[in-house]
Amino acid sequence: MIISLIGYMGSGKSHISKVLSQKLNLKLIDLDKEIILKNNMSIANIFEKRGEIYFRKEERALLEEILNTEKDCVLSLGGGTPSYYNNMELITEKSESIYLRTSAGTLSERLLKQKQKRPLIAKIPDEDLPEFIAKHLFERQVYYGQAKHTVSTDAKTPEDIVAEIVAII
Repeated sequence: MIISLIGYMGSGKSHISKVLSQKLNLKLIDLDKEIILKNNMSIANIFEKRGEIYFRKEERALLEEILNTEKDCVLSLGGGTPSYYNNMELITEKSESIYLRTSAGTLSERLLKQKQKRPLIAKIPDEDLPEFIAKHLFERQVYYGQAKHTVSTDAKTPEDIVAEIVAII
């Protein structure tokens, strides 16, 4: 079984997937890290040098490859992955998709500290970030909401979230 974690940037997908894969003794695949390895450059550099369209095509190709070849793993997806092509349909068809739902307020607090590592928000003024996140989260909700399962993450420890996911699957 492939367990796919989806959610907005800052929702904890990378950390939760690591804890979950250890708890279940499953291979961990982080889609963004796979893209970085394949292109030998950071996501920020890919966006800057090759553009978002190139990135989304790479993301789709690797997503398809992983979902069609892997058997048992935890797959951490980028925040935008479900929003492009028919990715969400593919994710839901080929895996147990779990949406890590996090409030816009919590995301704003977390992402304010990580802005420079996040190409999508790096240039947004701090005071405009909460509104940007709320709007973007609202736009992506139509995709995130298609996940088979939803786990709310606000005010929960990673261990609590992983326990909830294990109970679901």
